[in-house]
Amino acid sequence: MRASIILSTLAIGAAALGLVACGSSDDDSGASTAGSSAGIVSVANVGGTAVLADSARKTLYSAAVEEGGKIHCVDACTSFWEPMLASSADAGKAAGELDANLGVVKRPDGDQQLTLDGLPLYTFTEEDAGTLDGDGFVDDFQGTHFEWEAARTSGSGGPSDDGPRSGYGY
Repeated sequence: MRASIILSTLAIGAAALGLVACGSSDDDSGASTAGSSAGIVSVANVGGTAVLADSARKTLYSAAVEEGGKIHCVDACTSFWEPMLASSADAGKAAGELDANLGVVKRPDGDQQLTLDGLPLYTFTEEDAGTLDGDGFVDDFQGTHFEWEAARTSGSGGPSDDGPRSGYGY
């Protein structure tokens, strides 16, 4: 009897998870997904601005100080700016579908990080999906000055007009 109760409970739990996984979304962000790893990169409309986003709809950012794939955001920096990790195959497929110059660069820890036009891409841990809180953000880590900009494909506009911002909500 006890075994059948446990099995019934497991079956109900699995069915509930299946319903959650198959549920529909009323998201009208206009995101178009690309990439083979569950939509690794997409173009999302955030507040009228077309930006690259990860599969969770978090905006992707880059900093000019890392031009040419030179990684400066390490250690404490990555607790706020999480590297967008990907394989070369992911980058190639997504680049073709998005008409973007995506690639990968090897991080100091050996992981491969997605790049746009040679700039490593990150998500901002202090923002919610579908926002641009990190656009124009300025901070310093280990003697390196970062000015973060939302990643945009060519022709989709420059940084926000809000000016530089800094400070974290902790």
